[in-house]
Amino acid sequence: MPHADRNDDRGRDHPPDWNARYRAARGGLYGDHPCEYLRMIRARADFAPRSVLMLGDGDGRNGTWLARHGATVTGVDLSPVASQRARERDREAGVSARRITADLADWSPPAGERYDAAVALYLHCAPEIRGRAFAVAIAALAPGGWFVVEGFAKTGERPVTVGLPDQRLRYDLAELEAAAAGLELIEAFTGRCRLDDGAHHRGLAEVARFAARRPP
Repeated sequence: MPHADRNDDRGRDHPPDWNARYRAARGGLYGDHPCEYLRMIRARADFAPRSVLMLGDGDGRNGTWLARHGATVTGVDLSPVASQRARERDREAGVSARRITADLADWSPPAGERYDAAVALYLHCAPEIRGRAFAVAIAALAPGGWFVVEGFAKTGERPVTVGLPDQRLRYDLAELEAAAAGLELIEAFTGRCRLDDGAHHRGLAEVARFAARRPP
């Protein structure tokens, strides 16, 4: 998962060692339950994807959960240790997901492959990398396919309490709306919510939530 949090503020020039982080984690690095925003999106009457691309799925807490609910999941992550943890999580849950270890800076799905949803949850990397990843994922959406993002939002001059201290790695809605140009906007907002996703994401946080859909 190409991501940096407030426990590692070295930024793009000194990226965190994700293999070491996942090896050291007891249980899921960001908890063992799916992201609450993913739960909220899946509860919508109009969201029922058969195939889902998970960008930066880490040790699989979100992708495995979707697979348990019947989706065919393709999870991509930078860390081989995280990918192996995700496979173990899949086996324990009795599901199967395709786990790909790759850098989103240059990964693309096979030509012609289409997904009913592309999901990025707390994918915090250099803006040019996530911009490319979003463009690739959106291009692979099937008609009616969803693009769903949650991440830490820019706070400006307000102090950061949870998440990244580096503002350039945080999201703003203008970036997400530009990435999703041509899709139908479902929701786009920033605000504060209380996270409880393991020791790294716990407390009151400023987040961006975004969902859009390719026209049927």
